[in-house]
Amino acid sequence: MNQHRITDLLPHRDPFLFVDQVISSTTSEIVATKIFSKKDKWLKGSFPDSGFIPGMILVESMAQCGGAGIKLLGLAEGIFALTSIEKVQFFAGAGFNKEIKYIIKNQRISSSIIKQSGTAMMGDSKLLEASWMSVKVR
Repeated sequence: MNQHRITDLLPHRDPFLFVDQVISSTTSEIVATKIFSKKDKWLKGSFPDSGFIPGMILVESMAQCGGAGIKLLGLAEGIFALTSIEKVQFFAGAGFNKEIKYIIKNQRISSSIIKQSGTAMMGDSKLLEASWMSVKVR
């Protein structure tokens, strides 16, 4: 799935669109990827000397990947907003120019609420685990 198709699924636009590709999407699991590249250099201002992507950007990216997968399945219409982050645990920092793979579990999908949890991986390294909820705003 190319960037044009992702923008058909989500209201986000550059520089706040954090999904490159939805690899697979089923009612139980979504797998998607993102590479933060030199076009995302504005993110380096958060940790100028570390070269890490801010953790909350990774959480937002995971939620966007989950939303894109749900929209791809045609399970929800309208615009959904991230309304709660129930649990986040960070294990490692994510660097630029490396693929981040998100494995997202769908816990509840309705016409007005999407509840998901997921894991972000970079290679064999687990970056974070999180659970969140998004609610339809229109």
